[in-house]
Amino acid sequence: MKNQVYFLLIGLTLWCCKGESPEQPVFRHDIAEGPAPWTSEVFEETEADFTFAIISDLTGGERPGIYSRAVANLNQLDPTFVLSVGDLIEGGTEDTLQLKKEWDSFDARTAKLNMPFFHLGGNHDLTNPGMREFWKKRYGPRYYHFRYRDVLFLMMDSEDYSEKRMYEIYQARDTALRVINGELEGIYEESTYYNMPERRLGSLGAEQQAYFEQVLEAQKDVRWTFVLMHKPLWMREDKNGLGALEAVLKDRSYTVINGHFHSFSHRDRQGMEYYILGTTGGAQDPEDPNAFDHISLVRMADKPVITHLKLEGILNSSEPIPLAIPPGER
Repeated sequence: MKNQVYFLLIGLTLWCCKGESPEQPVFRHDIAEGPAPWTSEVFEETEADFTFAIISDLTGGERPGIYSRAVANLNQLDPTFVLSVGDLIEGGTEDTLQLKKEWDSFDARTAKLNMPFFHLGGNHDLTNPGMREFWKKRYGPRYYHFRYRDVLFLMMDSEDYSEKRMYEIYQARDTALRVINGELEGIYEESTYYNMPERRLGSLGAEQQAYFEQVLEAQKDVRWTFVLMHKPLWMREDKNGLGALEAVLKDRSYTVINGHFHSFSHRDRQGMEYYILGTTGGAQDPEDPNAFDHISLVRMADKPVITHLKLEGILNSSEPIPLAIPPGER
């Protein structure tokens, strides 16, 4: 330690003798010799990694204030950008004025983020052809990809049906809701909508599948690929599932993330990690221990380091924090 300080002083003296002003060292102190109360003087001055965040479902009965709190928390955590896995509005309507009101509300809250936000649609956002058209005019494509540094992101539309099939699902959903609300006789679990595979697992169309196959072919040099969707297409085992794309993905490192179930879970599949996120303000089952509000923070180092932060566990000066206990009462 003494020798390091000595040579640093010699170097500074030589610079001064040349009449030049040397760049000041980042870390400076006045301990010239002996032990020091820190572990290292080597600092990661320029980080090669970056961090991004993911929010999950807001809807199915959004609870007020949760998403706004998440936005405030994200600004404090300061990720490079924020992604979503869909169900951002209640939707489920053909009333364009109502859709505008709901999207205006979501976008106004999201605009308070200090970093870019990437939209992704879920079944509440893309319930019928009219909502598809509304999305197209406001946000552009329903599925897309982007690359940040050497990491690839596939943003998928799990509501990828033909217009005819979309109307069938929409009408069956409307009937099921009437049963739930007591407007029609019947049992929801026996309804046509309840037994449609699209209700839980969504669908991936041939055109979208071809698009992502081309993207993967053109982006072979990335070190990691993230695949985001709303419904778990990877659970669907026919041609409308993720199977064909998983075959293309098998020779690369990737992570799959979706929402929809409002219950957090994780599993290893084909040697990779698959996450189903909980909620960021959406409806919850009070009996489900894995139903909680959270944001996911992903630090992209050599491989992803993923931390799921429960909103109730993120404390700051604007949130209720336990008051200090007076010394005499401890």
